[in-house]
Amino acid sequence: MRLSLIMVDAWVSGSQFESTPLPKLIIQIPCYNEAETLAIALNDLPRTVAGFDCVEWLIIDDGSSDETVRVAEENGVDHVVRHTSNRGLAYAFMTGIEACLARGADVIVNTDADNQYNAADLPALTRPVLQGRADMVIGARPISEIEHFSPVKKLLQKIGSWVVRVSSGTDVQDAPSGFRAISRNAAQRLAVFNNYTYTLETIIQAGRKNMRVVSVPVRVNGDLRPSRLVKSIPSYLKRSIFTIIRIFVIYQPARFFGTVAAILFGVGFLIGLRFLYFFLFDGGSGHVQSVILAGVLMSMGFQALLVAFLADVIAANRKLLEDIRYTQRATPGQITRTRTKLQESRLDG
Repeated sequence: MRLSLIMVDAWVSGSQFESTPLPKLIIQIPCYNEAETLAIALNDLPRTVAGFDCVEWLIIDDGSSDETVRVAEENGVDHVVRHTSNRGLAYAFMTGIEACLARGADVIVNTDADNQYNAADLPALTRPVLQGRADMVIGARPISEIEHFSPVKKLLQKIGSWVVRVSSGTDVQDAPSGFRAISRNAAQRLAVFNNYTYTLETIIQAGRKNMRVVSVPVRVNGDLRPSRLVKSIPSYLKRSIFTIIRIFVIYQPARFFGTVAAILFGVGFLIGLRFLYFFLFDGGSGHVQSVILAGVLMSMGFQALLVAFLADVIAANRKLLEDIRYTQRATPGQITRTRTKLQESRLDG
């Protein structure tokens, strides 16, 4: 079995590939010190999936200090992509996406190294993509039935999913789920800015780019280790709130800053009306502070409105850059090279 090992300190460059009658599936697993659980997760992964001519496994070693790579090699992983230092889950996810694209994947499945998700549900995850009904499929866990999830975490999961549905215009039931299938075209359009997690942002990007995002119910396995993202409830709460606010700022800047502007200007206007009332009917004595506060708040509201306009212009520029990035990946030379590599790999196999 072929094993490719690449040391990287940045993303692996991808290339465009058009779907063939016999598509290729690559299952990627971001890893950071996962030597204890990786073998269990790999042993559950399938080597054949209905509808695919080729199924390969790829792990992203995010600067692990344990035997993660050795365990991966001993358990038949086809590709190992390594970071020279720990970059975080979101960065590792995007490194894997780029590596899978470069290796000719038509569909990419992302899963976790702690074997949280039941690999037997993988065909159900990829089926909507193969049938052309979806560009991204999210595995929806039975959150309310997972015993090792605390009530606070379950609540935050629901809130996060609601925020993503509102922001993306999709009907995703379990937005924080990392068990997902992504078509090649959708993967080429993804760009994650958050260093903490990729789960919420990628769905919002897909929805705002008019990609078809669907959810399918999936099962979960027993808990093998504590979550790396949830070190403590206060920490998770703080990071989740910051992530949600950042999502609104990045993807709906005009609405976010426009709402802030409306609140500030509205409160200032009401305080100004209060002063005007006392000025007309009571001489305005002792209410000079209201004039000052109203002026400050209305000025801040006007400034927030200007920020809303500027942020909307910046968002439009970002969309243009994303389109340019996608177009650069789709050059004829890249298509030819990827087709040749895939044909050679099939001949070698």
